Amino acid sequence: MSTRRNLIVPARGRIEIVDEEVPAVPEGGLLLETVATGLSAGTELAFVKGDHPGLHSRLDPELGLFHRGVPEQGYPVRRLGYMEVARVVRSCTPAFRDGDVLAAAYGHATAHVADPVTEHLVPLPGDLDPLLGVFVAHFGPICANGLLHAAADAGPVTALGDGVAGRLVLVTGAGPIGLLTALFARFLGAREVAVADADPRRRALAERLGFLPLDLEDDPGRTLKTRWRHGTGDHGADVVFQCRGKPRALQAALRSVRPQGTVVDLAFYTEGADAVRLGEEFHHNGLSLRCAQIGRVPRGLAHDWDRHRLSAETLRLLDAHAPEVREHLITDVEDFEEAPALMGEVAARRRHVLTAVFLTGAGSR
Repeated sequence: MSTRRNLIVPARGRIEIVDEEVPAVPEGGLLLETVATGLSAGTELAFVKGDHPGLHSRLDPELGLFHRGVPEQGYPVRRLGYMEVARVVRSCTPAFRDGDVLAAAYGHATAHVADPVTEHLVPLPGDLDPLLGVFVAHFGPICANGLLHAAADAGPVTALGDGVAGRLVLVTGAGPIGLLTALFARFLGAREVAVADADPRRRALAERLGFLPLDLEDDPGRTLKTRWRHGTGDHGADVVFQCRGKPRALQAALRSVRPQGTVVDLAFYTEGADAVRLGEEFHHNGLSLRCAQIGRVPRGLAHDWDRHRLSAETLRLLDAHAPEVREHLITDVEDFEEAPALMGEVAARRRHVLTAVFLTGAGSR
């Protein structure tokens, strides 16, 4: 294998697949042949639309500050995506064998030379549908990390479900992150899970998965504070997972959580937050807002809860809920060469997709 097909964004509004040379496999490295690669529309299409924050500002990693007007990433964007399943076709390390199937996060390309010392590679069970494997390396851990933040907020962490077991949970946003988080919460023992979204198609999907569907535009806070009463002056969700990168969703999450409750925020915001009213429920109910960005687990838990453990929790969820995830969360399966057209249609809002998975020639065999 000397060349690969790689999906790039050469400029705003353009998506192409180009041929590239595959570098030589170094000692200790792996040559991976992609079987399937999944689309995370929220993050990836921000580059296509031109509103990804990295196109307009740069993070100073030492100070943790963004500098506006100095782009972190310019065009062309040559690496896009983080949901791959691949087969090892050449191993130069005894740690992996030819033929192993792995979950990885290297972007939409038909091949990749991996360094197993520095990259997160997860061996997949032989009986796992490769379409489901796209969730294992990065996407599922994003959701599991949200659950971990809720557990840390509830007290000493003994298990991933500590923050939701026996509790009333709201998820705002019924995209794939929201629905997988909702499945996690129910799987880990939540008493009831409600899912709020403005899109009726996504609410219908949430209902088919057995969640209480709520219209994000119809004040889910008032509905849940009527349904979920804890005592005098104490109503609402025990914990909210905010999974929609829109300020109105964050405001709805803050309105829905009980006094002194916590909103765990998994969303990626690409715009301002004029709709958020921090002087209202957030202030008067003494709420906590905690970001669950995948680059960090809660303070003090990094040693026990590394990315491999979050991937293992994802595999446990998929083992229990494979049929539901395959039927409801993966809405589109296309040939890899069709990826630019599909992504363009989604970016232009001409096509509704929850999760699309692109199969390469290896995945079609």
